[in-house]
Amino acid sequence: MDAESTYIQMKEKLGNLIPDFEIRAKAEIAAEINRLKREKNAVILGHNYMEPALFYSVPDHVGDSLELSRTAAQTDKDIIVFCGVRFMAETAKILSPEKTVLLPAKKGGCSLAASITADDVRELKSRFPGVPVVTYINTYADVKAEVDICCTSSNASAVVESFGSDTVIFLPDEYLAQNVARETGKHIIFPTRTAKTDSNVDYQLIGWHGRCEVHEKFTVEDIENARRQFPDVMVLAHPECPPDVVEASDYSGSTTAMVKFVKDSGSERFLVLTECSMGDNIAAENPDKEMVRMCSIRCPHMNEITMEETRDALLYTQYKIEIPEEIRLKAKKSVERMLAIGAKGERD
Repeated sequence: MDAESTYIQMKEKLGNLIPDFEIRAKAEIAAEINRLKREKNAVILGHNYMEPALFYSVPDHVGDSLELSRTAAQTDKDIIVFCGVRFMAETAKILSPEKTVLLPAKKGGCSLAASITADDVRELKSRFPGVPVVTYINTYADVKAEVDICCTSSNASAVVESFGSDTVIFLPDEYLAQNVARETGKHIIFPTRTAKTDSNVDYQLIGWHGRCEVHEKFTVEDIENARRQFPDVMVLAHPECPPDVVEASDYSGSTTAMVKFVKDSGSERFLVLTECSMGDNIAAENPDKEMVRMCSIRCPHMNEITMEETRDALLYTQYKIEIPEEIRLKAKKSVERMLAIGAKGERD
């Protein structure tokens, strides 16, 4: 598809969200990316948090981290360009070591992934010997290599319950852990790094003090303000939001689950409490529904992924993801167990 055809397609989808001059400029770059993609036998994966111009022009597959992990494992392309943050691209490399995996950003970090290290996990395991360990997929490969299984926000409770264990360590998002504890009826503790855990304290879930720098900013007051102005608004919150925010919302789920909820809902007005580019992407897909524009929180790490960086990643085969084989093999076991749990839940 040439630049003009790409422009027409993007204009139809994004004309109410992005100025015309920006669409035209982005269309030129998108056409170049799509040409490079064909020439280099590449597949582009786009997370739901990508900016609308990128999200609706170059990815071959879009979705949340679970969906894109599955796609990465199944692709027959030589190159995977992962338009998401580093831990997502690492997951693709874990599952497809023979592929060249490119991250279109020099860093592409994540506050959650940075909140815990492999040493932290080893220390926790020494303090709670024999207790199964779950990590949210928002962690780096060396952390994944130290745990029993990974999870996403969409299957976190199912993964925790799959152990049938009295006690589970759940890392690293403290809010997601609290929301999982509520869903599963487990009592949660957050042990300090130095204090000895009281053996008389009742607990079934052991958490960690990590947070998403985007989702931790949402408050119940945001919801109350929205409902005062728009009494009919449906409020959707990501499970990484604080527990009181999730409790006050009408629905909580993964990014893909929220996309589906809006599409299937008979309501006309929504407030989506997650990374704000996703609200724009949902609005573009559902022009008959209104997204309340009270969200202004952009993930600085996701914002590093641009059309220009995506083009340059392909043009120069730059920002390759490399993982030591010993770590990759151990991490692969925890990721594959996660994917198996997700597949089982879909069959049940």
